[in-house]
Amino acid sequence: METPAEVDFLGGKPPPAIRESIDAHIAALEKRYGRITACRVAIKQPTGHHRTGGLHQVSIHLALPDGRDVNVDKVAHDDERLADAAFAVNDAFKRARRVLQDRVRRMQGKVKTHEPEPLGTVVRIDEQGGFGFLETAEGREVYFHRNSVLNDGFADLKPGTRVAFFEEQGEKGPQASTVKIAGKHGLR
Repeated sequence: METPAEVDFLGGKPPPAIRESIDAHIAALEKRYGRITACRVAIKQPTGHHRTGGLHQVSIHLALPDGRDVNVDKVAHDDERLADAAFAVNDAFKRARRVLQDRVRRMQGKVKTHEPEPLGTVVRIDEQGGFGFLETAEGREVYFHRNSVLNDGFADLKPGTRVAFFEEQGEKGPQASTVKIAGKHGLR
């Protein structure tokens, strides 16, 4: 780290074990990610206030290169384990590690993207046979069976119904393995 870590213990002096724990957590973050330029930790001791009475509040600010920051300061007010300062510090650094890990992945371009489900329109239904066909956005017809329709929705299908589906290759050509009826503002 380019600058020494700042640790503020609001409402008293930090016990030596807490300070050692903070230093160990900072060293672990630096060893794992190595690009932290500054760190500030603020620990607020329990107060007599109704919402946060008896719980430690730990805020962590990590400065990264190129003006990027990682801030962790949200506290679960109903978690009684935060009455223990050591637990509160460990929990805050665990959250900081997850946020920092996500930030580093984004900086390195290693973010997962999910393909949207293809949408189609039901074009024909054979209610006696328990199957139908839908048309994809590209204009291809895809077979589906009543068992492929989620939430027993086969009876709700009629020509013109918009659906999302997953396509796979069947014995006789493409077929939809999962069909979900699209609602008015998206999928149900």
